[in-house]
Amino acid sequence: MKILISADMEGATGVTWPADVLPGTAQWERCRAMFTSDVNAAVLGLYDGGADRVLVNEAHWTMRNLLLERLDARAEMLTGRHKSLSMVEGVQHGDVDGVAFVGYHTGAGAEGVLAHTYLANSITGVWLNGLRASEGLLNAHVVAEYGVPVILVTGDDLTCADAAAYAPDARTVAVKDHVSRYAAVCRTPARTAADIRAAAAEAVPLAVRYEPVRGGPFAVEVEFDAEHLSMAATVVPGVERCAERRIAYTSGTMYEGIRTFKAVTTVVSAAVEEQYG
Repeated sequence: MKILISADMEGATGVTWPADVLPGTAQWERCRAMFTSDVNAAVLGLYDGGADRVLVNEAHWTMRNLLLERLDARAEMLTGRHKSLSMVEGVQHGDVDGVAFVGYHTGAGAEGVLAHTYLANSITGVWLNGLRASEGLLNAHVVAEYGVPVILVTGDDLTCADAAAYAPDARTVAVKDHVSRYAAVCRTPARTAADIRAAAAEAVPLAVRYEPVRGGPFAVEVEFDAEHLSMAATVVPGVERCAERRIAYTSGTMYEGIRTFKAVTTVVSAAVEEQYG
């Protein structure tokens, strides 16, 4: 049995503000250890529960944040950027039985610690078929097209609540409780490691592949904090402005949908100008 861990950082133990997750800062260096602790706890728990292969896909920022030398020696880690399916790269090869979202967070425009969807501030909201979408929801639709269930979600308490909408059977672990976008009541790494390991072991029986879900078409809308960003996004084929700061597109599959979304965020990132956004 093979499990894929999609590892993001904003939802990791102890993380509460931007410097904690921005590569190169002293706080990021400190928080890398706690991020690695969360992921390693999930790896250990998955093996406890009966998994025989675990692949960790780095999903945060530069995708070069985890400390490989601290992971269980049985696991493998996919690190680095520019991957076909970004945060859930690896699910498409037909050998993954379950996916764990570790260190996840709520979506842009919602309450939650460091809440955002792909871009930290430029995106103020994402909607999928009319529902406000977090990265967890988007990625859950992607993995469903490969018949792979989401079995574990960790992050703040609101992230765990968000998971009920896209993975109601998954085990969840809140490593901190939301106070504001930049504040939380945090558990210690020793406590969260124990909680994550236990939940991961319990989640393994949920890793049962099913018939791939073809849920399209998928209508995606993305709202930005400045009108020129919506204009810039229209260089991506199929993307049109539907309001002053909002774009829309429709994809037949979520595979196409997430790739178009990634293209939009890449173009928009290049269009941000200094302090003016």
